[in-house]
Amino acid sequence: MHKIGICGGSGYTGAELLRILNLHPDVEITAITSEKSAGKTVPEIFPHLTAYKHLVYEPLINEKLLSKADIFFMALPHGASQIAVDYFFSNGKKVIDLSADYRIKNPSVYEEWYKLPHQKTATLAKAVYGLPELYRKDIKNAALIANPGCYPTGSILALAPVLKAGLVDLDSISIDAKSGVSGAGRKSDMVFSYCEVNDGFKAYGLGTHRHTPEIEQVLSSVAQSDILLNFTPHLVPMDRGIVSTIYCRLKKDITTSDVLSIYQQAYTNEQFVVVLPEGKYPDAKHVRGTNYCHIGLKVNKRTNTLIIVSAIDNLVKGASGQAVQNMNLMLGIDEAAAIKGLALFP
Repeated sequence: MHKIGICGGSGYTGAELLRILNLHPDVEITAITSEKSAGKTVPEIFPHLTAYKHLVYEPLINEKLLSKADIFFMALPHGASQIAVDYFFSNGKKVIDLSADYRIKNPSVYEEWYKLPHQKTATLAKAVYGLPELYRKDIKNAALIANPGCYPTGSILALAPVLKAGLVDLDSISIDAKSGVSGAGRKSDMVFSYCEVNDGFKAYGLGTHRHTPEIEQVLSSVAQSDILLNFTPHLVPMDRGIVSTIYCRLKKDITTSDVLSIYQQAYTNEQFVVVLPEGKYPDAKHVRGTNYCHIGLKVNKRTNTLIIVSAIDNLVKGASGQAVQNMNLMLGIDEAAAIKGLALFP
């Protein structure tokens, strides 16, 4: 039985980790941290997680936690993960970081977008980007995983097959993504209160969203050419889910059916990516609570544009579910352990 520690376990991603891992046959959660909730049991913060009435939040004190677990999930804000990740990793623990601190390989790019210097660049160089559909072999041999962001997961999975096939103009990519409010985290900012969000629909972070360099970094690697793209996120009045609509100009005359064949072949062995049939497009409701990514697409012959749509649950495939998928790979056990569940519908 593998012992699990969750650092930053009182947010949405921490709660999802607890919910998912409760069904895992090979792990036991032996430590959980929260500065604000220290001394309280998990059900005192999350009443739906009744299975964890024995588990008490404690402060994040690295030295006290070290012996309590073999694998650490870091569900901390960006910046806060740098030191803790380095400490546990350097002391021989397996670490899966759900923050952005170890995703961006170039420290200067990280500092430009996150307005913080990276203090642990040697450890940063050893981190593996945790998108199993692209980096499964590396993940299996890794001790430190940079779990992808939610927007990047949906966007990268949607674009990777067509970039590998060399079918689109790399200067033409635009991503228009919509996220549920849980993507902003569990905080009390006025802009995320019910009256501010309900019945609303707005864009934010135009040209400045911090997931942009992460998407560009991975897609540039896939395409083997530098990519700069337009990424526009939107906030929609739903709890969870991300739908990304992506536009790119085609370099050749090709049918929707032919492009779908490329996607079906690319993901034929990927149990968590579903390529929808021609004429069908993803709905956030159909992946709610799951580790699945649904992809649909259409070639607009009038404008020679490929339109790709993906849908994920931002808290599962976009965060905690993917983190568990990465853990399973690192441990050499069933990749789908604890994350096989189907969507909650309606």
